[in-house]
Amino acid sequence: MSSGSAWKRAAAMGAAALGALAAHDVTQRRHAILRTYPLLGHLRFQLERFGPELRQYIVTSNDEERPFSRDQRRWIYASSKLENSYFGFGTDNDVENALGYPVIKHRTFRGPGAPTAPHAGEEVPLPSAKVLGGPRGRRLAFRPGSVVNISAMSFGSLSRTAVEALNRGAALAGCLHNTGEGAISPYHRHGGELIFQIGTAYFGCRDAQGRFDLDRLKETIASAPVRALEIKLSQGAKPGLGGMLPGAKVSEEIARIRGIEPGVDCASPSRHTAFDDVDSMLDFVELLAEETGLPVGVKAAVGHLDFWDELVAQMADRRRGVDFVTIDGGEGGTGAAPMIFADAVAYPFRVAFSEVYRRFAQAGLTDDVTFIGAGKLGLTENAAVAFALGVDMVNVGREAMLAIGCIQAQKCHTDTCPTGVATQNPWLVRGLDPQLKSVRAANYLTSLRRDLVKLSESVGVAHPSLITPDDIDLLDGTRTRRPLRELYAYEPGWGELGPALRAEVSELMAGPRPDPEQPPVDGERQA
Repeated sequence: MSSGSAWKRAAAMGAAALGALAAHDVTQRRHAILRTYPLLGHLRFQLERFGPELRQYIVTSNDEERPFSRDQRRWIYASSKLENSYFGFGTDNDVENALGYPVIKHRTFRGPGAPTAPHAGEEVPLPSAKVLGGPRGRRLAFRPGSVVNISAMSFGSLSRTAVEALNRGAALAGCLHNTGEGAISPYHRHGGELIFQIGTAYFGCRDAQGRFDLDRLKETIASAPVRALEIKLSQGAKPGLGGMLPGAKVSEEIARIRGIEPGVDCASPSRHTAFDDVDSMLDFVELLAEETGLPVGVKAAVGHLDFWDELVAQMADRRRGVDFVTIDGGEGGTGAAPMIFADAVAYPFRVAFSEVYRRFAQAGLTDDVTFIGAGKLGLTENAAVAFALGVDMVNVGREAMLAIGCIQAQKCHTDTCPTGVATQNPWLVRGLDPQLKSVRAANYLTSLRRDLVKLSESVGVAHPSLITPDDIDLLDGTRTRRPLRELYAYEPGWGELGPALRAEVSELMAGPRPDPEQPPVDGERQA
């Protein structure tokens, strides 16, 4: 057969295929666009499918895309690779028209005890200002070595390689790694210290009927470096709903670890069965603390505030109480969720946290509790506002995912994450090298801590926990400014540590620094 004949035959076959597709388009009833515009209508669906990628790289400005803008992602990527994370030619944020734009007010002179700003590449220890579990005398109370830690993301929502990368990164950076509600997997056991999350389905601490099992909990935490227990009441991604792991992501291994059926949607209950009100919850907290010796806290997104009123009222006599409170902003979340829950259920972080903190402050309990914040707080300016409002530590979730390769494809719920971070597809998972990415995670975590120390120094204090609501204003464009304290109706002293804690943290930060000539994180500067 001549080459000309072969081309004619191929063209005829192609035309026949297009003709068949056009005939199908015209006769099908599912898509009006295809019935009206056969063949051409398929272009619309492809543009819709790849729209986020096209907007990400072609259409949007540096500060426009959500949840994380291109500039925000660029800073995280550069920090994780120890590349130049500086920006030139001034800000491209729309300062003139932005509402609620934070301005951190630097001081001309450094305050007493405030260190000089760290050098480039210098790792600065940044421990928590508070001892977790110390005020309540827990047997295994401890001071977390980092104010920046990895948020709750379970094996299942994330791939095995992503969980391993984050755990190794936590070990390198000396921070805590929250397991999420999916129990402790083999990939959580690479050196990073853990906060074990107890969700409503009690994975890792349940009996055959799915009820909470104390003996099983003790076996689980004895097998891993668990430093604290976190009872998840709700989360920012889907407040008021239980966790949801789509069946496509429930592999045989995940099913075995969780004690569920493979390939079937794993829907956790929306509420706990081990307790049903604040009183019984506090009994549960004290039981866990007594039996394990560990600090015990709760994690929640914030909606109706009567729960917090009652919790504070019952903690006022200091006989029972949580050791820490993790507030998850409604704008946060790494999990699959109905759009209405992601968009419109639960307060965003700043409103949520200030409402909860106010209640503890009015009762004089703020120094007794460690406050942890989550919800886009892995960006330095957001973290600074959180510390000024009274947060003691911040958890990073999506920012940590970006550090290990996430490109914000927003396919976390489909099992088709192209970078292998949020999928169980073996072909996609194999693309993520956990040892390489662990270094990037650690680089990002240490870079954020270093920037927080730089920022604290510019404000004239030794530690981000010493930044106060008077140190930050929120702008209404270039027209007006309102101090954080005024906007959130904080009384004098709120958002600040008590005198004993202030002295303690200043002393902590006055210690010797590591040698700045030593390379960061295993010396892999460009991993």
